Amino acid sequence: MERMSYPIEMQESLQKLAANRADRREASFDKMEFAEKEALLKAFHPDFRSSEKTTIRVGPNEGDTAPKELVALLESPSSIDPAAFDLTNPDLETDILVVGGGGGALSAALSAHERGARVLVVTKLRLGDSNTIMAEGGIAAATHPEDSPAIHFVDTMVGGRHMNVPELVEALVNDAPFILDWLSSLGVNFDRRDDGSYFAHMPGGHSRRRSHSIKDLTGLEIMRVLCDELRTQGIEVLEFSPAVELVLDEYGRCAGAVLYDFDSRRHRVVKAKIVILATGGMGRLHPLGFPTSNHYGATADGLIMAYRAGAALLYAGYVQYHPTGAAWPEQMLGLLISEALRAQGAQLVNAEGVVFVNRLETRDAVSAAIIRECNARGLGVTTPTGMLGVWLDTPLIDLIGGPGTFIHRFAGIAGRFRKYGIDPVTEPILVFPTQHYQNGGVRIDARGRSDVPGLYVVGEASGGVHGHNRLGANSLVDVFVFGRRAGNHAASVLPEVRMGRPSLDHVVAYEQALKERGIVSDTVSPILLPDYRFEKALTSVGHASDRAGS
Repeated sequence: MERMSYPIEMQESLQKLAANRADRREASFDKMEFAEKEALLKAFHPDFRSSEKTTIRVGPNEGDTAPKELVALLESPSSIDPAAFDLTNPDLETDILVVGGGGGALSAALSAHERGARVLVVTKLRLGDSNTIMAEGGIAAATHPEDSPAIHFVDTMVGGRHMNVPELVEALVNDAPFILDWLSSLGVNFDRRDDGSYFAHMPGGHSRRRSHSIKDLTGLEIMRVLCDELRTQGIEVLEFSPAVELVLDEYGRCAGAVLYDFDSRRHRVVKAKIVILATGGMGRLHPLGFPTSNHYGATADGLIMAYRAGAALLYAGYVQYHPTGAAWPEQMLGLLISEALRAQGAQLVNAEGVVFVNRLETRDAVSAAIIRECNARGLGVTTPTGMLGVWLDTPLIDLIGGPGTFIHRFAGIAGRFRKYGIDPVTEPILVFPTQHYQNGGVRIDARGRSDVPGLYVVGEASGGVHGHNRLGANSLVDVFVFGRRAGNHAASVLPEVRMGRPSLDHVVAYEQALKERGIVSDTVSPILLPDYRFEKALTSVGHASDRAGS
């Protein structure tokens, strides 16, 4: 491919950055004091844009606020007609139905299968198509002598603005080292030090080196191993078959789901004693108009179905915007640029070549600082299409770590940018916050159980583990910890399950509640896949025309 590099409009800023790189190499930027950080978040972080949120008017969380894109789906009618289904003659039957194709789903399925349960995995796209497979940075666990689960607990609570559910964090940090060993035993090739111990780096918000990776392809390697293990164990999988509604029995217990087969364009009913939802997040709804790093199927399906069934949400109004999503080239807009680059020494620098935030602040603070720099201070770099961003000065990685460090650690990122004529070994990357994670979700306990009997929820579809803000590397450990916990517990209680008459009455009742409140919608939910045909998904967020909007 012919070398493109950066357009002429961006060259002046690049020259300023390059001119002071040597001086910045050893420079440090202090972390913020609590009051300074709180003021920054309230002024610039998207979570505090009350005008972009709306009140939920029906269901368990009536009166709470959430992004308007999510509320629009919560207040939409079902995509199915409940009267059209004969639930007494299901198309499929199993002990445990696992809905999802990522790390939470596969770890739940494998754990339940180990305990002798009959398991069926259904997924919207292909097995493995998920946010998990795209994870770059690493998986957090206290494995080094200078670290401990107690320190990991404190870091996680602080990072979550002290709104995390303590029992969930306790489960997360105590199980984390076991999860790492479990994955290794299955064949995951974590990076190692010369003595054979785990190599780890320190992501933003952590006080110890505890993020364990496989270069910058961590999620891909883990999912390669788990998908192989699932097939080896003979666990049945239905691809291109998303769940569209949960089935409850006459006692309000979860009793299966209605699927939609993308290939045949027909619905299928699955009868199950227990359902485990691991459907991921809502990035493809583009909350507040941000680009997203999420996979194509991340449309909040699990939240919609569980909520209609009576499961309460927790912190649905809190969304994580990863500070370093690609802002140029436009073809890569929103693509995640791993936090591990900053852990390796890359600095965030504005259009004038000035460092403006500590590279290892928590993600919410770094995102807010970038938005402030671009929109309020006018110090963002403008691309030819009007997108704003700041520089992630990646050439510092080889300057600090020695020649070859970048390629050794981040070959995947280098390859993606080189396709567009940009070499991050010698040139910086332009970044802007991208919607990355759904901090809130269905409320669960430490076993993954929701408010609805027989319904478990794990991973990004659940809420409470991360509070109001997730620390880097805590998402991968989250999906595996609670995936295994849900799978193990669900299998252990199967002998106690007594199922009643299956029903979709809860869907009818929910739609009646919408009518009683005068709520009318021109869509149905879940939407399953985003539709980009008729309107631009992104608003002016992060564009030069919106410098004052913060």
